[in-house]
Amino acid sequence: MLAALRRGPGLLAAAGRRYSGARLPARWEKAPGRRGAAWGAGSLRGPSPGGVLAALAAFSLFSKNAEEETKEGDSAGTEDTIIFLLKKAKLSIMKGELEEAERILHEAVRLSHQSDNKKAIIYTYDLMANLAFLRGQLDSDDNAIIEMSLKLASIYAAQNQHKLALAGYEFCILTLDEKIAKYKDLPEDVLPAEERANTYLLLGLCLDSYGRYLLANKQLPGAQRMYERALQISKEVQGDTHPQTVVLMNDLATVLDAQGLYEEAYTHVKRASELAKQTEHPEEHMVLNNLAGILMHKEDFLQAKEVYRKALKQAELKGDTASMQHIQEELAELARRRKHSN
Repeated sequence: MLAALRRGPGLLAAAGRRYSGARLPARWEKAPGRRGAAWGAGSLRGPSPGGVLAALAAFSLFSKNAEEETKEGDSAGTEDTIIFLLKKAKLSIMKGELEEAERILHEAVRLSHQSDNKKAIIYTYDLMANLAFLRGQLDSDDNAIIEMSLKLASIYAAQNQHKLALAGYEFCILTLDEKIAKYKDLPEDVLPAEERANTYLLLGLCLDSYGRYLLANKQLPGAQRMYERALQISKEVQGDTHPQTVVLMNDLATVLDAQGLYEEAYTHVKRASELAKQTEHPEEHMVLNNLAGILMHKEDFLQAKEVYRKALKQAELKGDTASMQHIQEELAELARRRKHSN
């Protein structure tokens, strides 16, 4: 089941990352060893006190005409194929042919991703969740439903369906908080260390995704709390030098900077830049860009210019044209600010 859900483009990237100010749009999702790969390496399975039925109820997504609604925003040929597959899968479920239904739904979710048909993606996942429940693959001891719910919440976030996005994020975080509290003192022979760590990392992923959503919607204090918790989890489970930890330090600095908390932001981004250099982080130039922007907000213009130039040089070496353009624009803005401050 999970193998099927992890095919194709990551849905967590669907929410996007849009920041104002000095922060460049991050692309951590595409880099190996970070974002999804770092937060949840291996199987994310563990006890779930929330229960599958509650999860399915939380995401009862579509009306009985949902298949027809998938036509919006999709090409005619592909949309017809997806609708046909969904109807065929539902018929197989009704006939008790569950393995055949699963095979069909795998094909439907693949086509839905290829065509970026978000309604079809959501509806297909909903059917897959129900099918997995029928086959006994999702029960009260499985984290898969939380992963699925997080993906759906991220899609809703991208669609600006805020009530559904908030419900999804809060369901994931509250369920995992309850699970971690309930199983905190269990011995390792009952709950293996790897399984415990994976559940903790899944919580970190949920907090990170929710933090990005809150930041994009300018709910800055809430975003700060999410990033602080996600950063703490990454430090505890993966260590200070892990690429994901560096990313989260940088993200937290972004939120603090957006609130005018420049000294606190500087502390976090300076540490992130040091670790990025130490570990040869592939996105070091983006961390440096953030550092330079915060220095500019602190009105340390000379230091900001020096850091921007370092970031630009690294971006050039990596062939990152989007970053190069952004940094050049920031350098021009820096020159204007220096001129007006004199």
